[in-house]
Amino acid sequence: MKEDKDEYKLTWKSWVALIFLCVAFSGIFAKSPTALRAFDFTALLGKFGTIAGSKNVFLGSGGIGAREGLLFAITLIPTVMLALGLIQACEALGALRAAEKLFRPLLRPFLGIPGVAGLAFVSSFTSSDVGAVMSKDLVETGLMTDDERTIFVGYQYAGSGTIGNVIGAGAPLLAISVLPIGMIILLIICVKIIGANLLRMYLKFYRRKHPVEGGNL
Repeated sequence: MKEDKDEYKLTWKSWVALIFLCVAFSGIFAKSPTALRAFDFTALLGKFGTIAGSKNVFLGSGGIGAREGLLFAITLIPTVMLALGLIQACEALGALRAAEKLFRPLLRPFLGIPGVAGLAFVSSFTSSDVGAVMSKDLVETGLMTDDERTIFVGYQYAGSGTIGNVIGAGAPLLAISVLPIGMIILLIICVKIIGANLLRMYLKFYRRKHPVEGGNL
């Protein structure tokens, strides 16, 4: 029993690892002109070069159909591999246990999911792919139930990659928007939380009639 306690004991390394992951996946240093940008996940991924003005050498421009879809899917491989590598390394230092302790008071009442999903919650602001991979890993390791996963997926799927998509895909509209970008992002997050809680209420009533061992909220 003593070994189990020591194994999951939080140390300063656990908190440093958690802070690193939160910073890396949050995107707060994505546009930093200083060396702090090296701590950003998208900066670590890098970008394709350009030739003759083409924005994306790998995919090219003007493509459509199955070929473009396949090439786009291939570009996701480095994203998933790097994310999993960082997560596994930091998990060995106790980052997930630290995340559970830190985020439990917030995620449990607001979304009905465990605090250990805090890293996936933070990463979903900038990357829907990384958030999905983390959620899948939490379920497979038994840290999240099926119902909790359903609620969390309901939160992530609507307005996925909130910060990245608002800044990237919504950039042409920001000039004519009546709200500042911070308010837009906050509004999207609030609506996402409302949607996830509607799904949470549905599952709660559904499980009263169809109880499943280990799946109840």
